[in-house]
Amino acid sequence: MIATPIKPTVTTRRPVFPFTAVIGQEEMKLALLLNVIDPKIGGVMVMGDRGTGKSTTVRALADLLPEIEVVADDPFSSHPTDGDLQSEEVRQRIANGEKLPVTTKQVIMVDLPLGATEDRVCGTIDIEKALSEGVKAFEVGLLAKANRGILYIDEVNLLDDHLVDVLLDSAASGWNTVEREGISIRHPARFVLVGSGNPEEGELRPQLLDRFGMYAEIKTARDPELRLQIVENRTTFDNNPHAFLAEKAAQQSEKQAQIVRAQQILNEVNIERDLRLKISTVCADLNIDGLRGDIVTTRAAKAYAASEGRKEVEVDDIKAVIGLCLRHRLRKDPLESIDSGYKVLKTFNQVFGIEEE
Repeated sequence: MIATPIKPTVTTRRPVFPFTAVIGQEEMKLALLLNVIDPKIGGVMVMGDRGTGKSTTVRALADLLPEIEVVADDPFSSHPTDGDLQSEEVRQRIANGEKLPVTTKQVIMVDLPLGATEDRVCGTIDIEKALSEGVKAFEVGLLAKANRGILYIDEVNLLDDHLVDVLLDSAASGWNTVEREGISIRHPARFVLVGSGNPEEGELRPQLLDRFGMYAEIKTARDPELRLQIVENRTTFDNNPHAFLAEKAAQQSEKQAQIVRAQQILNEVNIERDLRLKISTVCADLNIDGLRGDIVTTRAAKAYAASEGRKEVEVDDIKAVIGLCLRHRLRKDPLESIDSGYKVLKTFNQVFGIEEE
């Protein structure tokens, strides 16, 4: 989703609560930003109390992101030059020497409803049209619409496990394949997968939870002053959203520029072998199954360094992200609760030789 910042324009879009005005919930905001900087981190699972601004924050992030360049008449929001983000039809048109029409569009956030069917999510092939006219008639699904955007699932813990598997497979591979009666259609499906839920309504199975790159916990603010500030911010926005957005415009532009800079230097960020070895030592000492924990922590630390404008990962970068990347991988029994991050941080301090505060 790399793009260049754009100048604000007058639009008729419904005003969205600004990301920089979201108070508290630092874990969730950090995890979302890092996934936007590097979508290969693998998405984020946000679990917490009802009414804590989970949906508001995700929508605010999508609205914050700069516009992206797309092939104008392509339903998959194909990138004009990056082959990994292009549909097969666009690739064929480029191979034929066709000059493609290019436009810009806002990064899309797709809401996946709990009652969605697999056809609605993945798309469907019109067999009758394919047999009678000999063309691949494909009705795009939510995965196609979410390409190069954000796919948000509220109450993901109540979604059918099979659908969660499909979504996670697409998020990991970056492609969605639909097959029916010997006809196969494949299209890019690169998106940041964000799931949210309330743990009181049930947890995801550990096998599915492990496939989310990061896990953020959010809790209701207990400090009366903080609660009042949140309520006043929301009330001010609701009463006069345009004035509130104008007040936050400079902060929004600064945050947008930070994201763009981080995306641009991400591939240049280096992490020393000694630090990578220590990350793997932490994962081994915590008895974490598989290697996802090692990979995600390394990616997240590089994204964090990039967000700070640096090209070299430091120990503090790893410390800032390791809890988000590993806490949900410790659970072996579905009845166990997710570690708050204490166990991860304790092991991190031991491996990195840091005295506990």
